[in-house]
Amino acid sequence: MQEVKTPSFQEKALEFVKQNIPLIGLIMLIIVMGILSPAFLSSFNILSVMRQASINGLIAFGMTIVIISGGIDLSVGSSLAFSGMVAALLMQAGIPSSIAILGALTAGALVGMLIGLLISKGKLPPFIATLGGMISLRGMTLILSNGVPISRFGDEGLIAWIGRGYVWFIPAPVVILFVMFAVFSVILKKTVFGKHVYAIGGNEKGALLSGINVERNKIFIYMISGFMSALAAVILTSRVNSAVPTAGEMYELYAIAAVVIGGASLSGGKGRASGTIIGAFIIAIINNGLNLLGVSAYIQQLVTGLIIIIAVIADRKK
Repeated sequence: MQEVKTPSFQEKALEFVKQNIPLIGLIMLIIVMGILSPAFLSSFNILSVMRQASINGLIAFGMTIVIISGGIDLSVGSSLAFSGMVAALLMQAGIPSSIAILGALTAGALVGMLIGLLISKGKLPPFIATLGGMISLRGMTLILSNGVPISRFGDEGLIAWIGRGYVWFIPAPVVILFVMFAVFSVILKKTVFGKHVYAIGGNEKGALLSGINVERNKIFIYMISGFMSALAAVILTSRVNSAVPTAGEMYELYAIAAVVIGGASLSGGKGRASGTIIGAFIIAIINNGLNLLGVSAYIQQLVTGLIIIIAVIADRKK
């Protein structure tokens, strides 16, 4: 009988490092920023970083499912602007904020469903379908708003709390971020739908032959992405007390960055909600830390771009 070799401590440690590179990178980044700027570790700044990460993190959760399935969604930034404008126009018409929020979430989900139909039924490549959606939604938002922001929704009601309220001392957007993190963790790890998402991304033809309804799942995947963009839109609209037609520009790239930095593969079949939330925090910490150090915003974009490239190279090396 062949003896089973027990992994050594060094082998176990190396495997742990390989599986948790994003988390180790986050811890090292916090330490470095804390040394370079003592103000970084203040409770006020930590909460500020978490609040900043919430918008990108929520969008990135939806993007995570899309990327795991082997797709991409370039429309999330424009979907955010469109959904936020829907909420603003409904409130401007005198509709209660809770109903306006529901309207925005529905609009985001419907946009995602339409894009999912173009991809699944229309057989358009995700890049083309979502690129068209990005441009069309931005134009539609500008038409609805006449290119003018809609502001001043008041300091009461759900629309005020969702972006500016607190649960004890924790900002409401941060609470929502972690609630959605738990939801997406369960979806990806424990549900049949989550298993189907991984199967489609790993081998779409194989998933189809195994009886998975690939078309229906793709529609639902992009609906989720649209819904998460709308949820982020409601929070952003509340935070700035305004719906701006140009909101969400470049957000699709930051969402993709968070997912990739978190260890997901752009070729599909791989990704975790835990990696995505870590990626969102890494991006927020870099931007916040460089701001505290007085570094130019242009250099911040350069650094973020380099980190994305390094993350993709690391994924290729595995």
